Amino acid sequence: MRDPNTVAAITNTLRQAHGDDLARVMLSDGISLAALIDALLRSPLENRDAVKLIMRALSSGDFLVTPEFGSPSHIKYFYDRPKSWNVVDIAVMTLDRGTIASTAIRLRLMPSDSDRA
Repeated sequence: MRDPNTVAAITNTLRQAHGDDLARVMLSDGISLAALIDALLRSPLENRDAVKLIMRALSSGDFLVTPEFGSPSHIKYFYDRPKSWNVVDIAVMTLDRGTIASTAIRLRLMPSDSDRA
């Protein structure tokens, strides 16, 4: 695991929001970025901390992210109202695929080396 703190924070948030069994399924089978955003924004985390956690999950290498964004890509933030700093959604803008909505992005926890043996 490259970033165990990020994985633990996401796992804990999903467990609090959905319970242990469903959180386990979401992590192993995949979860949409939109569902992850929803769970994190409903958690006790500050909005900025939830957004940082989302960004770390996308770049950590601990999650298989589909579709692959390629390079270069840019994150587009959507706010709850004009001049607000509260992020409510994220999209990824790419040169070759256009803008990919959070509902079309999936994250699946990569199996650890001990799980592969």
